[in-house]
Amino acid sequence: MDILIKILQLLLSLSILVIFHEFGHFITAKIFKTRVEKFYLFFNPWFSIFKFNYKETEYGLGWLPLGGYVKISGMIDESMDKEQMKQPPQPWEFRSKPAWQRLIVMLGGVFVNILLAVFIYIFMLSFWGEQYIPTSEVKYGITVDSLAYEMGLRNGDKILSVDQRSVEEFHKIPAEIIIEEVKTIQVVRDGKNVTIEIPKGFLNKLVHHRNPEFIGIRIPFFVGGFSKDSPALAAGLKEKDRIIGIDGEEALYFDEFRDKIKSRKGKEALIKVIREGDTLEKNVNVSPEGLIGVFAENPTDFFNLKEKNYSFFEAIPAGTVKTYKGVANYLKQLKLLFSSEVKAYESVGGFITIGSIFPSEWDWQAFWGLTAFLSIMLAILNILPIPALDGGHVMFLLYEIIARRKPSDKFLEYSQIVGMVILFALLIFANGNDIMRYFFK
Repeated sequence: MDILIKILQLLLSLSILVIFHEFGHFITAKIFKTRVEKFYLFFNPWFSIFKFNYKETEYGLGWLPLGGYVKISGMIDESMDKEQMKQPPQPWEFRSKPAWQRLIVMLGGVFVNILLAVFIYIFMLSFWGEQYIPTSEVKYGITVDSLAYEMGLRNGDKILSVDQRSVEEFHKIPAEIIIEEVKTIQVVRDGKNVTIEIPKGFLNKLVHHRNPEFIGIRIPFFVGGFSKDSPALAAGLKEKDRIIGIDGEEALYFDEFRDKIKSRKGKEALIKVIREGDTLEKNVNVSPEGLIGVFAENPTDFFNLKEKNYSFFEAIPAGTVKTYKGVANYLKQLKLLFSSEVKAYESVGGFITIGSIFPSEWDWQAFWGLTAFLSIMLAILNILPIPALDGGHVMFLLYEIIARRKPSDKFLEYSQIVGMVILFALLIFANGNDIMRYFFK
């Protein structure tokens, strides 16, 4: 069921993005009185799920959910309609329009995707506002997994800055370390300021690390609830009890207790708790899995979250800035593909990777946030100067404007073929990475 919900969210998000992207091409073509022959959501090789004609345009739904397209008259595109290009140019065709008009048509999809991201962020900020844990509020320090430990961080460290730059939102620190190719992390450890130098090659390990929360938030261990047949409940623990020790050893925090309880699998452990100011000890049977059937209280209960609400008009500039930062961050991520140290291309993923970022339960706030991110991603990827992408057409149109000479139709045709080969190769590579990770993780 979880996978189905992820798939449905992915398909809905991609459908929205494709429709708006292709509408950008469609509406700009119509503005310049260029005929649009087809407008399709998803591709339709051999047959369509349904289609209808309206004012010289065939609208339809294809069966292959790899995107969508508009077919503009007199344009060399993925349809490779050579017969049409052999005919004399007609006034309503793309090739008959001035270069500046054709440039606007080709940029229409990218422009609309950016506008869509801005609109989504404006809607989200005005409806939900913003809420996050400031880095300064992480007063108990951090928890680290094995890779973060190997990098030099320790449980209980309090992060001050990365490369001497403070990061306001704690949850953005892991991404900041990778995207900005951070070299040092400044922390407070045992009351002293310490600078951690990230070893060479670790950014590559972090990019390939499948745990995005390699740095977590340390919290005291207050009992928030019990599982079914909980040994802790049977032993007399209650909700709101604070667990502070086990078998005479201090364990003030959840991560400390979790690590210590593992050595007591299948045994009895003496658990020390504080209840309404009193210190109590309870003998608890530990399961063979190293569990006592206790849920910790929600981590956000221990911190003062920063909240900001926006009116619709306040959300307009805030949503625009959020989109700008999203574009800048994604461009930095693309740069990592060419970094000899990071080698981010080894972690490029396809549809499985994209689908996995959606939550397993339907959450509209998460859905729209991810859709805005994917809209930015689609805009940037489409503007790359690769033939068969919008950016390839833009590249040739800029050449035509500057050189005052149009590339030949034959050259554009061959370029389109080369571009499609490149795109299919990238598609196979990205989804191949997904498959390899799935079977050999």
